[in-house]
Amino acid sequence: MSFLSGRSAPTSGAVNYDKIDIAVTELDSITDFFNRMVGSCYNKCIGAKFPADGDLSKGESVCIDKCVAKYNEVQKKVGEKLQAKGAAAGGAPGGGSAFGAI
Repeated sequence: MSFLSGRSAPTSGAVNYDKIDIAVTELDSITDFFNRMVGSCYNKCIGAKFPADGDLSKGESVCIDKCVAKYNEVQKKVGEKLQAKGAAAGGAPGGGSAFGAI
């Protein structure tokens, strides 16, 4: 079974470098999204005030939850728009990206 696709690996033993490149690009996009989300939500909800005991306050926790939810909703909408544009331009419908499902 292939690690990336969930299907059986080709019996010829050939490596599909195009699929690997696509997976690497998608991972880079997910990592960039996550880092931007963490930085933005941290600055908005916690900023320069560091908890003395290392735990988030109730307000900070609620703020972080809402911020992350908004980022994910926007990412989902952007992914849907890009897929629709790709389908309208003759691209493969439903690219199967795990990133759009976040």
